Amino acid sequence: MLGRRSCVQVPVGRGETVGLIPKSQSPLVGVDISSTAVKLLQLSRSGNRFRVEHYAVEPLPPNAVVEKNIVEVEAVGEAIRRAMNRSGSKAKLAAAAVAGSAVITKVIPMPAELDENDMEAQIELEAVNYIPYPIEEVNLDFEVIGAIPNNPEMVQVLLAASRSENVELRQSALELGGLQAKVMDVEAFAVENAYALVASELPVSIDGVVALVDIGATMTTLNVLRGGRSLYSREQVFGGKQLTDEIMRRYGLSYEEAGLAKRQGGLPESYEMEVLEPFKEATVQQISRLLQFFYAGSEFNRVDHIVLAGGCAVLGGLPEMVEEQLGVPTVVANPLAQMTLGPKVNAHALAQDAPALMIATGLALRSFD
Repeated sequence: MLGRRSCVQVPVGRGETVGLIPKSQSPLVGVDISSTAVKLLQLSRSGNRFRVEHYAVEPLPPNAVVEKNIVEVEAVGEAIRRAMNRSGSKAKLAAAAVAGSAVITKVIPMPAELDENDMEAQIELEAVNYIPYPIEEVNLDFEVIGAIPNNPEMVQVLLAASRSENVELRQSALELGGLQAKVMDVEAFAVENAYALVASELPVSIDGVVALVDIGATMTTLNVLRGGRSLYSREQVFGGKQLTDEIMRRYGLSYEEAGLAKRQGGLPESYEMEVLEPFKEATVQQISRLLQFFYAGSEFNRVDHIVLAGGCAVLGGLPEMVEEQLGVPTVVANPLAQMTLGPKVNAHALAQDAPALMIATGLALRSFD
């Protein structure tokens, strides 16, 4: 967890983490709190095979979460409780995540000879140099990434820090939903964990550069990965809510009716050409713009593959449009494709929701750290 700076309680993200508490045999449920829904996923494992035991997607009232910031904690807590009831899960412990825009990350060098307590003390001293907030208002955590090349006496340490209120609001919402926060991750790290399940299905070499584009309701997030590690992350205000709003405006529907019509159909014939196609074109432009930001700030000038995730990834013809206009092979993410399903899981519904479950999957995988 992004614990108080006096105690690193639970790991933030990947790899060998300083301050890892003893493993618990209790099941851990991944809870992704997005702008429009709570997405819940619980996995089990037998050998190298994963199984989806419980899952649910529960809509949130409008403006309960705005650009990934919790505004109405009670409404989010109630949605979590409903999702738990619908899923049938009896788990009491949860893994959740804060948005990348709410987290400061920095890789800093540290002497390899430091033990855990000494490293924690040194991190607390170093953190004030990288965090633009009063240290008492910050939750931070860290992990050792590995040795610095050509300098075995030093290691690279990833420092992650977030304003305490970002963490505490999520903890409060989970508690209202009947869950205790065991892990508080960072969304980009959760996506990275889930990407490992998608990467094996891609025809990309280990050094290939992959752009994972999560098109959510209000935010589109680009994560660029190479060798399973994140190189770059950027968020942009754009998402499926703009399509929903246009459906509401044009056809006089309520927010709920527009969302249902978007998923299940039943809109006039004019919808495809006058509403859906322009939205898909705008989505491609947003992806192109995000990639240009990446190219401008890195040594790369192209990516080898694009993977679409999020609720909008399943829009008919979007992968083909992205591939045609950007000239990059494009697929839709399904991190659950190779998993078996428990008896309480609706296979058809899960297949529809899978591209939007990247963060929830990455969080649920934390059960097996």
